[in-house]
Amino acid sequence: MIEVNELTKRYARHEAVRGISFSVKRGEIVGFLGPNGAGKTTTLRMLTGYLPPTSGTATIAGYDIYRHSIEARRKIGYMPENVPLYEDMRVREYLKFRAQLKGLSGGDIRRRVGDVIDTCGLEGVKRKMIKTLSKGYRQRVGLADALVHDPELLILDEPTNGLDPNQIRQIRELIRQLAQTHTVLISTHILSEVEMICNRVIIIDGGKIKAADTPANLVGEMRAAGRLQVEIQADPEVVAGAVNRLPHVKKVTPEALDEGWNRYTVWCDSGTDSRERIANLASQYGWPLRSLFRHVATLEDVFVELTRRD
Repeated sequence: MIEVNELTKRYARHEAVRGISFSVKRGEIVGFLGPNGAGKTTTLRMLTGYLPPTSGTATIAGYDIYRHSIEARRKIGYMPENVPLYEDMRVREYLKFRAQLKGLSGGDIRRRVGDVIDTCGLEGVKRKMIKTLSKGYRQRVGLADALVHDPELLILDEPTNGLDPNQIRQIRELIRQLAQTHTVLISTHILSEVEMICNRVIIIDGGKIKAADTPANLVGEMRAAGRLQVEIQADPEVVAGAVNRLPHVKKVTPEALDEGWNRYTVWCDSGTDSRERIANLASQYGWPLRSLFRHVATLEDVFVELTRRD
């Protein structure tokens, strides 16, 4: 559905996107992640025809975004981060207008507007002025706009931006439903949402792709996947030295607590579990031990590992 090859966007001396390549298969839900200024929105704008690339190529359903821009855009439903809406129009009136702009006519307009109103849960507000709607309903109108011409691909830039937890949950469920019949590329900062709904994740930083894989595979490959925390009451230098000599242990960092207790963060090789060895070590030396657990890595750990500046 999406094929990107060496795509670059340069502004004077600044390269916002630096020769990235990736693909999205038909039917996938792909999370497109990165810190602020990483090049996410610039990439999405190039894919949707809003910005021309400086170099490189990208195709949408086989159509080149530059040479066959109109055909490519017909395949895309794009919801930008800050949804532009005509606030003095009613919801149904606005969606009809947008459908006309996207080339629909007659009965197709009535059918598709009715379908997206139903799909996006807008039946109760379809006659209301857009300026009277809550942030959550405005996002739904933006999503309905992206869907009204029945595109094969949905590109969503921060679709839950500014929403409260209940509204985020509603939009998440809506995206899940849409993913049954559409290919979805979604940019968001809410990493837990990506873990729940995305088949694959692409992480960009500094205009370059840092990783592209399933959330489970990315988590498994990260250093954080082998992180333990243990609290022991003993000389921290002795404890850290002994734990550091255990098999598969890469690094031990002590942190002083109260009453002689110390918390040790232990980094181990990915896929290993050194809890039993540490417990046996504490027993052997007679160290009081009050806590020992293995950190369950998340996509947030992967994101921080790949994009942190230290």
